[in-house]
Amino acid sequence: MTDWRRIFGLREAGVYYALLLLMFVLAALAASRGLPPYLSGQNLGNIAYQASLVGIIGVAMTVMLITGAFDLSVASVAALAAAVLIGLSGQIGFGPAAIAALCTAAAIGLINGAIVQFVGINAFIVTLGTLTAVRGLVLILTDGRSLMVENPHVLQQMLAFESTRVPLFWPLLAVAGALVALGLVKRRPLAIAGGAVVAGLALLAGSAFNVAAPVVYLALFTALVWFVLRFTVIGRRLYAVGGNAEAARLSGINVHAYRLGAFVLSSVAAGFAGILFGCRLGAINPTALQGAELTVIAAAILGGTSLFGGAGSVVKTVAGALLLFTLTNGFNILNLGANYQGLIEGIVVVAAAAIYTVGAGRRRARTAKVDTAPAEVTA
Repeated sequence: MTDWRRIFGLREAGVYYALLLLMFVLAALAASRGLPPYLSGQNLGNIAYQASLVGIIGVAMTVMLITGAFDLSVASVAALAAAVLIGLSGQIGFGPAAIAALCTAAAIGLINGAIVQFVGINAFIVTLGTLTAVRGLVLILTDGRSLMVENPHVLQQMLAFESTRVPLFWPLLAVAGALVALGLVKRRPLAIAGGAVVAGLALLAGSAFNVAAPVVYLALFTALVWFVLRFTVIGRRLYAVGGNAEAARLSGINVHAYRLGAFVLSSVAAGFAGILFGCRLGAINPTALQGAELTVIAAAILGGTSLFGGAGSVVKTVAGALLLFTLTNGFNILNLGANYQGLIEGIVVVAAAAIYTVGAGRRRARTAKVDTAPAEVTA
C-alpha cells in the first residue's frame, strides 16, 4: 500500500515545496515592483549557475554524510585545486594542470580518510585541522597574493571549459517526459510531480533557455551519483555503512574502503569545483571560497540528509543549494540589502532541520505505536 502521507509529507518533499513557494513569492514581489520577470530563462539560468559549484561539492558531501563521516575541508581543497591550476596552467597547459589539481585534491581526501579510518580520530577534528592546513598551503602557493593566468591561449581554453553556453529547453522536456513515464510505469507519484514541475519550469524559461557548462556538469554528476546510490550494490552498501557500521562489517562489507572512498570522492568533487572556480575568473586569491563549506553543509541539511549517517538524497541536496541561491538572488534583485541575508538564511536552515527532526520523531512514534499494539484476538 502506497504511503501518500510520507511521499508528499514535509520530510520527503519539503525542500521542493519551499523552493517552488520561494520562487513564486519572489516572482510576485518582482512583478509588484515593476521589475523584470523573475522566472525568466536568464534569471533561472543565473540561479543554477551560481549554485553549481556548491551543488557539485554538496552531492559528494551527501555521500560522505550517508556513510556517517564528515568533511569540513572541502572549501580549502577547492581553493588549493584552483591555486594549483592557475599556478601550473601557464607552464604545462590547461589539461595537465587540471589533472594535477584533481590529483592534489584526491591526495588530500586520501590523507583525511586514512587518518580517520586507521588512526581513529573523529572526522570533524581531522577535517577541521586539514581545513586550516590546506588553507595554509594555498597561502604558500600564492605567496599571499592573487595569481592570474597570463597566457591568452590557456585563458581561452579555461573560459571555454567553464563558460560555454548549453541549450537546455529540449533536454529538460525530455527529462520531464522520462520522469512522467517512469512514474506511470512504476506508480511513483513523486516522479510524475517532478516531471510536471521540470516541464513547467522549461516552458516558463522558453525555448531559448540555455545555461553555462557548470550547470550541465552538476546535472550529470548528480544523475550519476543518484543512479549509483539508488540502483547499485555500492549504493546499498554506502547506506548500510552509515546506518550501522558494525552490522555492515559483520555482513562482509569493507567499511574502511567505503568510507575512504567517500573521503576521496568528496575531495575530488571539491577539486573539480575549484577548477571551475579558477576557470571562471582566470585568477585566484588566498581567501577564495572561504566559508563555502558551511553553505555546502547547509544545502545538505536543507535536503534532509542526516548528520548521523544512513539517510540522504543527492537530488534534494541540489534542491537545497538552489533554495539558498534563490534566496540570495532574490535579495539582490529586490535590493533588500546584504545585512539580512545571513540572518534569514540561517533561520531557513534551522527551520528545515526542525521540520525534519520533528517529522522523523513523529514517524518513529507511529512506528513504535504500531509495533507495540496488542495483537487482535480471534475466537
